[in-house]
Amino acid sequence: MPASVGAPRQMLRRLREVMAERESAQARLDKVVVLIASNIVAEVCSLYLRRRDGSLELVATEGLNPEAVHNTHLKPGEGLVGLIAEQAEPMQFADAQHHPAFSYRPETGEEIYHSFVGVPILRGGHTIGVLTVQNRTHRHYGDEEVEALQTTAMVIAEMIAALGSVVDEVTAGAKRDVSAPFAGQVVSEGVALGHVVLHEPRIVVTRLIAEDVDLERRRLLQAIEELTGAIDEMMERGDLARAGEHREVLEAFRMFAHDHGWRRRLDEALATGLTAEAAVQRVRNDTRARMLRMPDARFRDRLHDIDDLSNRLLRLLSGGSETAAMGNLPEDAIVVARTMGPAELLDYDRQRLRGLVLEEGGVNSHVAIVARALGIAGITQCKGVLEAVEPGDAAILDAEGGELHLRPTQEVISAYADKVRFRARRQAQYAALRSVPAVTLDGQRVGLNINAGLLFDLPHLDQSGADGIGLFRTELQFMISSTFPRLEQQTRLYKSILDAAGERPVVFRSLDVGGDKVLPYFRGGAEENPAIGWRAIRMALDRPALFRTQVRALLRAAQGRDLRIMLPMIADVSEFELARALIDRELNILKRHGRPEPKRLMVGAMIEVPALLWQLDSILPLVDFASVGSNDLMQFLFAADRGNVRVADRFDSLNPAALRALRQIALAAERHEVPLTLCGEMAGRPLEAMALIGVGFRSISMAPASVGPVKAMVLSLDAGDLKQRLDALIEEKKTSIREDLKRYASEKGVQI
Repeated sequence: MPASVGAPRQMLRRLREVMAERESAQARLDKVVVLIASNIVAEVCSLYLRRRDGSLELVATEGLNPEAVHNTHLKPGEGLVGLIAEQAEPMQFADAQHHPAFSYRPETGEEIYHSFVGVPILRGGHTIGVLTVQNRTHRHYGDEEVEALQTTAMVIAEMIAALGSVVDEVTAGAKRDVSAPFAGQVVSEGVALGHVVLHEPRIVVTRLIAEDVDLERRRLLQAIEELTGAIDEMMERGDLARAGEHREVLEAFRMFAHDHGWRRRLDEALATGLTAEAAVQRVRNDTRARMLRMPDARFRDRLHDIDDLSNRLLRLLSGGSETAAMGNLPEDAIVVARTMGPAELLDYDRQRLRGLVLEEGGVNSHVAIVARALGIAGITQCKGVLEAVEPGDAAILDAEGGELHLRPTQEVISAYADKVRFRARRQAQYAALRSVPAVTLDGQRVGLNINAGLLFDLPHLDQSGADGIGLFRTELQFMISSTFPRLEQQTRLYKSILDAAGERPVVFRSLDVGGDKVLPYFRGGAEENPAIGWRAIRMALDRPALFRTQVRALLRAAQGRDLRIMLPMIADVSEFELARALIDRELNILKRHGRPEPKRLMVGAMIEVPALLWQLDSILPLVDFASVGSNDLMQFLFAADRGNVRVADRFDSLNPAALRALRQIALAAERHEVPLTLCGEMAGRPLEAMALIGVGFRSISMAPASVGPVKAMVLSLDAGDLKQRLDALIEEKKTSIREDLKRYASEKGVQI
């Protein structure tokens, strides 16, 4: 193999022509090995592909015995070819037959060849085959020669992916048709049968060979500058939540994007005649292959970062940056993503979206809350799924058992068909309770309300049989808008909500943004602890024009009707007083201009900051109603970020400390005769809802899908008997009483 590998570009162009021919897959593979042997002036060129059982099969050769094709198989790790596949690195041997790993196969006739060089054929960092060349002479191959073979192997990988199977048992690596189950944590219950859609579609590199290397180098440099600039800007702005990204992810992106070694490898790949896109793909494959084989798990955990960074760069090069929500979704889409923000989930067509699968994120993150509000089956912490999945894969999402089945077998499909039928019967039972009041066995009426945030949530009011909307998240309208919604837009939405609700009460929470709910058009600056930073009422008081505009819209929308406004994140009585003064000011302006006003205005406070627990006797006389925001209250009580999976499950909301706090609030509200509800995730789980009734709550608000199960629990519960048992448990126990409550429900026949 002489150093005249200035010819690889011509060879790559010829390979592209072979790829475009309409002959059989085998005929094209045969042409490929002949082409490589003649251009590199090698006496032997052979192509091995990995079978489903992990072995390697000789599928094409120029120089070895043709009868060996499809008859020579090497076990995983066997021979020099197996060694290269296992290590996923190029290797060369001046005298191959004397290497301890050499495996002699008489049918090939290779005993007369001494020098040997092989390179792995990689796709997605996984070895799908090996390309080898051999010569009779003992010799060492230069770096340029090995580099040329690696580039050729990458082109072959793409070609094989396009060709599909060569023989029945030989897989091209791009087709994964083996059934695979994955486990995750449930964020929204349900069962979905459908097909996979990647939230961030992979860019398929089709143009591999460069026509103008200098042009490709300029394109790549510009894309890298755009990428690093965008990452730096996000880090400086602090709006890490818009795409559901955490700071540590962006830090990893920035580290890789600014890495000189990564840029050097990209430049080296360009020099072999690849396009900018193909160079990115090549470096990603090589880097993934190395990291997959590192013994330290911390390095393997960085595979996601390499993939995400490469995908972002490929999207910049291709000019595409949209998520799958902007494309054509199948009728039964199961969206798979590493992570996602709540606004991005709202971009999807709800008529086509069946399920959501996330690799990262907590079960109480805001995207999880939105998934529950939309009634979408969803799981999170589904590790490794992005590596295994392909767009269009058939999938069954079991968001009751916390499992995802990719490419399910017929047996699995049949089993889940039965489960879907059972679920439908159960839902029919809940539907039969729709018009039945939620009254306990001892006559206690419990108000069951729904959480909502957009106009299309309103049909759930009738479908669920809820008593009203206990929490309308006004921020969702702001999060899905590209600009700040004008007064007229807000007024129309709020009026539509009130019209749809009719006589049923609606509680509008004033704008609660900040933390992990960032508006794309409103920059608040970076914060170390955004969940306890500049958000909700704090932002409203510092930017009163925003707050007053929303209040004005609510007042106009509610003319002649009851209006309930709830103020979030109140930490001090003075904050409520200041906000109430702004609301009264807008009401007085309305009166002065002689415009219609609400029949009755009620202003309430959310109890979600622990400091308010010691101000209840001061604030309750000032409010018209109160609502506990248990999601924030719990994470603040236990100092555990609900979006951080490392700590989110370190506390239990059925801990006696949490229940004492909730009981204290319920008793104070009863003492001051203030209507009280709870609108956190606790309310939507029958066991937790049972505990809430036991500590004194008689109104709770939840996702629409939870109303049926919670109502069934209420109808089978004796609230007085539960209170006695629960009071005793709270005093006796030091840790979670979850198991005790389960036993109580079982003993008393309570449906949980």
